[in-house]
Amino acid sequence: MNQDCTPSPEEAKKLQALGLAVIHNEAAAIQALASRINGDFAQACGYMLNCEDRIVVTGMGKSGHIGSKIAATLASTGSPAFFVHPGEASHGDLGMITAKDVVLALSNSGETAEILTILPLIKRLGIPLIALTGNPQSTLAIQSDVHIDVSVEQEACPLNLAPTSSTTATLAMGDALAVALLESKGFTEQDFARSHPGGSLGRRLLLMVSDVMVTGHNIPQVSELASLRDALLEMTNKGLGMTAVVDESGRIKGIYTDGDLRRTLDRDIDIRNALVSEVMTPGGTTATTDMLAAEVLKLMQEKKINSLFVVNEQQIPIGALNMHTLLLAGIF
Repeated sequence: MNQDCTPSPEEAKKLQALGLAVIHNEAAAIQALASRINGDFAQACGYMLNCEDRIVVTGMGKSGHIGSKIAATLASTGSPAFFVHPGEASHGDLGMITAKDVVLALSNSGETAEILTILPLIKRLGIPLIALTGNPQSTLAIQSDVHIDVSVEQEACPLNLAPTSSTTATLAMGDALAVALLESKGFTEQDFARSHPGGSLGRRLLLMVSDVMVTGHNIPQVSELASLRDALLEMTNKGLGMTAVVDESGRIKGIYTDGDLRRTLDRDIDIRNALVSEVMTPGGTTATTDMLAAEVLKLMQEKKINSLFVVNEQQIPIGALNMHTLLLAGIF
């Protein structure tokens, strides 16, 4: 039997107070960064914008973990970047850094031995060094080309020892740099999607109508001379809840949907003998193959329709899709 781990009301209140104190502390640390978005920040951005190759991020311990995240954020937002462990750099990985790179070094103390060890080699390459530290008077800060102060008054840790608020502040400043670069480069949603093709955003922004539409014999369509009964059979067989109504040249003249059927039943019409052209919706909303699937989804939502046909320049149906098609493709 599992032990009951539910804290007492007194313990729960204490735990909640401790958690809240951490949130307030780290929020204050981030807020304090606002005054440090200054000329040094702009100069750091300038170096990274003019970087001919990659932004090399380095840091030790907890700063290293934050550095890995910053490098990943930069890389996914249009600024090629990667993380190098400073300990490994002095044992061969420094060869990954070239004269066309920019180095972004993270150290709360500014005295991290592993980073200071590789400083002369970075200087020898003559590449810009940007430092994010909590000590503007530190060796790393003084040796850097640009220093950004990410110091905090106190860690969220009650002992003021565990890196908490300081790592949060460094991460926030890294995000500020990445987004500033993103905006300056004119990085778009499509650019982001291209670097995230497996994610939902990638599917939403990269999938074209032609990638998801039903084609060939699976397109429901009947002649404008067809009976309503034949149109309903076509809708049932193709399972899209609609059928195109086309003329003798194959051009779409209208559409008949499940919604049209409900409206037909409300009218005084002889369903058995009616022609589909008598009850169809003339014209109808259509799409083209060069549209993004996400564009079609927006169009369908605006028109409050659940399905439509994809047509070519001659207005001949070459595809069809509905909300279920888009849902299966992960567009929502």
